[in-house]
Amino acid sequence: MSKPFTSLLLLLLVAIAEASEPVKFEKQFPEATVDMDLVQVSEHTWYAEGAAGIATENQGFISNAGVVVTGDGVVVFDALGTPALAELLVEKIRAVTDEPIRKVVVSHYHADHIYGLQVFKRLGAEIVAPDGAQKYLDSPVAEERLDERRLSLDPWVNDDTELVRPDRYLAGTEEFTLGEVEFVIDVVGEAHSDADLTLYVKPDRVLFSGDIIFEGRIAYIGDANTKVWLQTLEQMETEELVALIPGHGPAAQDPNAALTATRRYLAFMREKMGEAVDQLTPFAEAYAGVDWSEWEGMPAFEAANRRNAYAVYLSMEQEMLSGQ
Repeated sequence: MSKPFTSLLLLLLVAIAEASEPVKFEKQFPEATVDMDLVQVSEHTWYAEGAAGIATENQGFISNAGVVVTGDGVVVFDALGTPALAELLVEKIRAVTDEPIRKVVVSHYHADHIYGLQVFKRLGAEIVAPDGAQKYLDSPVAEERLDERRLSLDPWVNDDTELVRPDRYLAGTEEFTLGEVEFVIDVVGEAHSDADLTLYVKPDRVLFSGDIIFEGRIAYIGDANTKVWLQTLEQMETEELVALIPGHGPAAQDPNAALTATRRYLAFMREKMGEAVDQLTPFAEAYAGVDWSEWEGMPAFEAANRRNAYAVYLSMEQEMLSGQ
């Protein structure tokens, strides 16, 4: 074998070896110092659980993210509330697998689930979200919320934090296979937000529900269409699930109980605020007259419940005026 050929072969082998090594992930944001663990719930599926509390507590780590390792790449569900948290999540993923992160499925466009998207975009992941999320992205609220978080979550949300639009909007159910894992994405429409979806990991029988189901804490209602949200919860079938991972709180070992808890809270809220609207009772008087004892011991009650009630009161006024 000639020396030039040997040298060329050696260079080629070195290049192949270097190309096969995982690309070192370099952090670009101030480091998140919160505790974050990836908890395995099935053969392919892990999740990171945010702390109970309001959005600006715990360095913004109050929502959940899912990770599915397929054998041919990683699928991530939701991107957390700061780029710094997303970088920490990538570090945790790298401790489990060196497979590339191929896809991020976004349950809905609320700040605590999306500000980490730019980290995954930088890694080359495809980002998919439910059709309707553009309503939030095109609204003044999106930029106003980002400006607010640059103050309330500084330095983890800062001037380098961006709103990232998805590569694709999904209008309905989509099934896909990656590696050895089959997935089903169901777009449930206007429920908790302008657009919501769920992700089902078929061989593991694990459902990522996003924020249409909360576990162990008060739901955040915001500007949600609670009428549609309730209908969605009523239609969900969960008897065969191994685990249900909500947008906030621990994985539900009893999926039906988790679904029922969120549904009961929404139904109770609509019942009481609906009665107040029907009777033309001012909100402050109506709120003070409700027995909240079933819910007041839950995390985030003080921060969210009155705000939730007022949002439902206003939305039910609109329902009454529009004859819905």
